[in-house]
Amino acid sequence: MAMGSPAETQILVVDDDPRIRQMLRRYFEHEGYKITCVSNGKEMRSSLATRPFDIVLLDLVLPDQDGIDLAREIRSTSNVPIMMLTGREDVVDCVVGLEVGADDYVVKPFHLREVHARLKSILRRYRTGKLTPNLDGILAFEGWRLDSDKRKLLNSQNVEVELSTGEFEMLDAFVRNAGRVLSRDVLMDLTRHRARDPFDRSIDTQISRLRRKIEIDPARPKLIKSVRSVGYVFTAKPVLTTSAARDK
Repeated sequence: MAMGSPAETQILVVDDDPRIRQMLRRYFEHEGYKITCVSNGKEMRSSLATRPFDIVLLDLVLPDQDGIDLAREIRSTSNVPIMMLTGREDVVDCVVGLEVGADDYVVKPFHLREVHARLKSILRRYRTGKLTPNLDGILAFEGWRLDSDKRKLLNSQNVEVELSTGEFEMLDAFVRNAGRVLSRDVLMDLTRHRARDPFDRSIDTQISRLRRKIEIDPARPKLIKSVRSVGYVFTAKPVLTTSAARDK
């Protein structure tokens, strides 16, 4: 993924509305970004095969294929960030989109500054919130192996432990930020959710469930420790292994 200035950032817009494509092109080109606009899934595949992109802005409703299916297709082969574009009546579908791997969504009609802000937030999260960009790497810790490419957690007997999407993203965020105290707001951002409501306890609930799956004694956690009045810290020291280790 490109680092730094807008001029180094490649955006792919997939939307069948020419007015939206033109509006996004003008705005982001004015901001200094490199942007490619296509109108359907076939053109999207062709563009993705031609050059690497830093983020995809993907419409939910396209003439040739459902946007959720396209998001799932992208995520099966790439970790490129995805922002979904949706009509107000499609919000429920966008939640499904998040579950299959999209990073955020914005509702039409949207403000261009909001799209820009969300885009920068997603890119910042991908560029600074990951320990390594290597999709073929496996992070090993305390007998566990986390395969981010296949989205699997394997125990010391090489048996997969089932994790929900939220649990996997939470563990992935912890492992890639080991030793760093993460506030609930940061965890909410790293796990692809929107701004946290002060009364939202979903982070704590997710961590409680995760502890029951990876801690020897969930009541006295050693891997995911609470830091009073601040957040949580992952205490293990992950080691990056190669893809060859996946099949051993």
